[in-house]
Amino acid sequence: MLEKRLVTERIGKIRPESITDYVDSGGYEALKKALKKTRIEVLEEIEDSRLRGRGGAGFPVAVKMMAMAKESQTPKYIVCNADEGEPGNFKDRYLMENDPHHILEGMLIAAYATMAGKGYIYIRGEYSKSLKMMRQAISEAEKKGFAGKSIFGKDFDFTFEIRSGAGSYVCGEEFSLLESIEGKPGHTRVKPPFPTEQGLFGYPTLINNIETFSTLPVIMEMSGKAYAKLGTKSSTGTKLISLSGNVKNKGVYEVPYGLPIRTVIEAFGGGVPEGRKIKMVQLGGACGPIIPEYMLDMIIDFERFEEFESKVGAGAIIVIDDRFDIFDILKHTAEFFSHESCGKCTPCREGNTHLKNIIDKFHRYEAREEDMNLLENLARVMHQTSLCGLGQTAPTAVISTLHYFRSAYLERIEKSFLEEGHDAKYQNQQSRA
Repeated sequence: MLEKRLVTERIGKIRPESITDYVDSGGYEALKKALKKTRIEVLEEIEDSRLRGRGGAGFPVAVKMMAMAKESQTPKYIVCNADEGEPGNFKDRYLMENDPHHILEGMLIAAYATMAGKGYIYIRGEYSKSLKMMRQAISEAEKKGFAGKSIFGKDFDFTFEIRSGAGSYVCGEEFSLLESIEGKPGHTRVKPPFPTEQGLFGYPTLINNIETFSTLPVIMEMSGKAYAKLGTKSSTGTKLISLSGNVKNKGVYEVPYGLPIRTVIEAFGGGVPEGRKIKMVQLGGACGPIIPEYMLDMIIDFERFEEFESKVGAGAIIVIDDRFDIFDILKHTAEFFSHESCGKCTPCREGNTHLKNIIDKFHRYEAREEDMNLLENLARVMHQTSLCGLGQTAPTAVISTLHYFRSAYLERIEKSFLEEGHDAKYQNQQSRA
């Protein structure tokens, strides 16, 4: 099988609401194994795995955890980012609703290694079932002694608290998320300092995605070096893919890094329905690049994607067939980011509005060559100067389509010119009559 189920190995085999099922299937054994090691040994296992963050940026997890472990200031916090507001991504919800204890176990391992005493799980407000499942899992873990005081009889205390978002996309960005937990508006912060130095309530904080935390028990069970043998040199292990759009079998699939995008679409997604052709694919979600069909043989790999000024992102693959106009997609994307900007920094606040207005001109067949040039310059400035990831990645779809689908822009400009010329000629004829 092409699928490699490590993080999702228990899903479908246990009842997610049952801690007994989880324990009987080997749950919390990875935590026990970690507690028998020194904190440094646990960090070394994670370093050996070469695990990179699964939330989008792909930052080396061990580097972040070691930075947190070195901080002497207390208390220390673990924050699990389960906001998942990126359109096209739904793998975190899949994990919360089908194997919640695996997430808690991963957070506990991270907490032990970094000497943190409390964890917050920040869950998207729309995920009512996920909220219910995680609350129940925490309650059961506390009753069994897997959370709270002296866990497994060790000098290790850790408690959980759930916070719910209120629908703001920008709260998926780590600093905005921290501000929200603190009860403030979801606006990003200027960095440095970074969260591992000065995060939640001003104390050292480790922030990771749900999939990242869920990978830590896997690493502890099989060892970091064994995990690093999976995938590719720059991207070890497996990745959860949220596959959606114009495919027969939408869903979440766990695949080893190094698998071609086309294989995921055809082998797991079953291809495009009714024999239609793939026109383009958006990677990572609304903030990701849009690539043409001929690039689908590119492997899923951090280093490979970076060669194309792209990112693996959170793992969304949105398939778009030949029925759709590229400017319809861009219009919806621009409207989304214009609405979701928190407004703190000028490049994002003003840039997204102007971006939307220019895309609207292309959509209405009113654009000129100078509009395309302005769009390109604006997108690059936003990408380079915005304060947080929202503004930096909001123009990614525009930048990628200007590169890979430039002919579509030029064709729209030409049609706009011809239509305007036809209208002007008709108006002159009417005025002479």
